[in-house]
Amino acid sequence: MPERVNTLKEVFIMDDKKKNKSIKCDVSQCRHNLVSENYCSLDCISVGTHEDDPTVPECTDCNSFVKRTGCCS
Repeated sequence: MPERVNTLKEVFIMDDKKKNKSIKCDVSQCRHNLVSENYCSLDCISVGTHEDDPTVPECTDCNSFVKRTGCCS
């Protein structure tokens, strides 16, 4: 039963999200992504790197990413 409550809570939260026109995002696996519009719902995000000396966009990461429940294995 607790899993069902969490699922309903997440659906409610998703319905309440607002598009942030300043943050485009096409990572549909993220909980903050508005899949139908490819925008983030957060007010701001944290961007970081996993490299000692980042030189290309692939070296950067969205540290605000949270895996969407039920989207991926």
